[in-house]
Amino acid sequence: MSASTSGRPNTPSSPARRSRRAALVVPVAALGAFALTVLPAAATATPAQIATSKANGVGYLKSLQGADGSYAGSGLSHEWAFSAFAAAGTAAVDVTPGGDTSKNARTVYRDLLATPGWPSATPVVTDYERGALNAYAAGIDPARVSASRNLIADVYGHWQTASPGYFGSPNLYNGTVFAALALGGTRTQAGGQRTPKALLDALVTRIRANQHNDGGWTFSKAEGDPAALNSPSDIDMTGASMAALCVSGVPNTDPDIGRAKTFLKSKLVNNSGALDSMYGINTDSNGWAVSGLNACGINAQTGDFRTPLGKTPLDFLISQQFNPGGGFKYLPTDTAPQAYASIDALRAVAGGGFTAAPPAPVTAGAPRWVAAPSFTAGTATKLALTVDDGTGGLRVCSVAFTPTGATATLGDLLTAAGSGATPAGCVTSALPASGASGPLTSVNGKANDGSRTWKASIDGSAFTTADRGTQIKVGDTVALRWGA
Repeated sequence: MSASTSGRPNTPSSPARRSRRAALVVPVAALGAFALTVLPAAATATPAQIATSKANGVGYLKSLQGADGSYAGSGLSHEWAFSAFAAAGTAAVDVTPGGDTSKNARTVYRDLLATPGWPSATPVVTDYERGALNAYAAGIDPARVSASRNLIADVYGHWQTASPGYFGSPNLYNGTVFAALALGGTRTQAGGQRTPKALLDALVTRIRANQHNDGGWTFSKAEGDPAALNSPSDIDMTGASMAALCVSGVPNTDPDIGRAKTFLKSKLVNNSGALDSMYGINTDSNGWAVSGLNACGINAQTGDFRTPLGKTPLDFLISQQFNPGGGFKYLPTDTAPQAYASIDALRAVAGGGFTAAPPAPVTAGAPRWVAAPSFTAGTATKLALTVDDGTGGLRVCSVAFTPTGATATLGDLLTAAGSGATPAGCVTSALPASGASGPLTSVNGKANDGSRTWKASIDGSAFTTADRGTQIKVGDTVALRWGA
């Protein structure tokens, strides 16, 4: 399938979604009348109603699985179902066509991601971000899909050196938002943050700079453009941007999260609990907004998001569901369920953000995680690398690397980075330049200075003395930092 600029198909920024939503645009004066046509939802959703909605929603998403076990690929692209399954407590490895465990959804998806030609001949950064978020939810370590596929490194390779903090085209902005969601939200198998704080902070800076004056965001870049910053926001990207900030370490008490929350509250429709999108009232937009609240630990059913008539955004989403079939409609006036609306709604109703750690499988013998155990000698791969000079000079890259054994060393990685980094220039020099081991004394011309020395972190571990002999394993995220 072709990639959308927002990281998944049929999003506000994709041509298909924009053309569909164009028909929903109504004059401002008519918005109130339009809102009144929405059928009232039930009172604030109870735990029992939420549980029923989740169970029926999972059943519907299972019906979307291809006969070959797929959710993504030629003619079928419902891979965001993995994020909804995980949020609802269903392991992807337990989702099978007709009970055929050899075609379970996780195995088929992993095989697709590991294919050399995936995602296309002309990939964009959101392809890899989408893959990372859904692989993680499916129980596939996104950095270790296979000995040759590292989705975290694939994302790193789209860092914009001329616009630090942006990934992919800066003019689209959503490549940066989904980079934060993927890098901040997909943790190690042990639950640790694999991405260094310096990189997450760079992403946070750009997300803050794109927040509109009304407190929300859109998919286009607004930073540095007063007219864009003063233009109306949409609830979709506001939800995604809130989630991106929160998974990057920003607390939900932060003033910018508060501004976003106020923006969403201003869009509440009194008699239904829906949030009124610039594209009209619809399930996808509401699902994204609620997922943003969920990711920030903000309850979408509290007094803040309960209308004077006692309705909440969860009430609206559940009112969009067909039962017992379990699918959700896109528009309140639709008479049949829509796949993407059902995925977005279930993920939100289940309390999920834009990904979730995989639940424990019920299939006998199935592990919670699958990952390549080691490098394969002679098989080209990529590793994610950051180099932080301690004074704001952050370099980010994907390093093309062909190991000669099951493991490698930091010295091997630095040597490869000299000629095989994307973007180029991540490592221009490193001393000592050779040797099986020995502390690094200089990187990119910056030498150790007393207690301020080069240190290394692997997959978010504590920074310790950077040594050429430090062992590097398949999929490791490597961070170098100069300082005390």
